Amino acid sequence: MNKFGVVVFPGSNCDQDMVYVLETIMQQKVVKLWHKDHDLQGCDFIVLPGGFSYGDYLRSGAIARFSPIMQEVVSFANKGGNVLGVCNGFQILAEAGLVPGALLHNDSRKFICKNVHLKSQTSNSLITSQIDPNAVLKIPIAHGEGKYFASNDIIKSLNDNDQVLFRYCDENGNITPESNPNGAMENIAGVCNAGRNVFGMMPHPERAADGELSNIDGRVLFESILALTV
Repeated sequence: MNKFGVVVFPGSNCDQDMVYVLETIMQQKVVKLWHKDHDLQGCDFIVLPGGFSYGDYLRSGAIARFSPIMQEVVSFANKGGNVLGVCNGFQILAEAGLVPGALLHNDSRKFICKNVHLKSQTSNSLITSQIDPNAVLKIPIAHGEGKYFASNDIIKSLNDNDQVLFRYCDENGNITPESNPNGAMENIAGVCNAGRNVFGMMPHPERAADGELSNIDGRVLFESILALTV
C-alpha cells in the first residue's frame, strides 16, 4: 500500500475529491498536507489538487508556488519522488518549474466546466501505463486558465522525449482543432517532466473515478499508478 499526500492550499476545492478516490475507491493510505507545513509525513506520492489556490490572484498557481510546503515538494520531486498536479495543481507545477510550459487564459476568456475527451499519448509514464493508446477517455475539465503554452523548442522537446501525456480529442479519438476546449498548443492536456516523475494535467480524473457518477474513465490513471508502485 502506498501513502499519498494531498496538499491543501487556501482555495483548494478538489482536495477531498482526490482523498476520497485514493482512500475509498483505490484503498490507499492518504494524508492531507497543509500548505504552511514543511513535513511530507513520509508520503510516497504527492498530489496537488484542483481549486483556486490563493484566489488565483496574480496568476493561477503563482502564489501557491511559494507556499512553505512547496519547498518540500520541489525537493521531493528533484530527488525522484512522484508528484501529480491536477488543474490548479498543474498550474502550480508549471509556476514552480517542475514541468515545462505555462497555462494561459482559455482562448474564450471564459471559465469552462464540461466533459471533454482525451487520448493518452504515451504508455511510458506512471499515470498512463495501463491506458489503451486507442482508448478515448471522457474526463471533466473546470478551468479558466488551461491553455497549455510553451516555446516551439519546448514543444519539439516534449514530442521528441515522449513527454506529452494526453491530448484533447473528439469522441472518436480524432485530435482536431474543434476538440480543443481552451486553445492549448497541439491539443496538449497533460505533460510530464524529463525525469518522468512529475505529472501535470488539466482534466480531473478524480471526478470520473466513482461508479456513482456514471463515469469511471478516470480510474485507469489511478490504476496505472498503483500497478507500478504497489
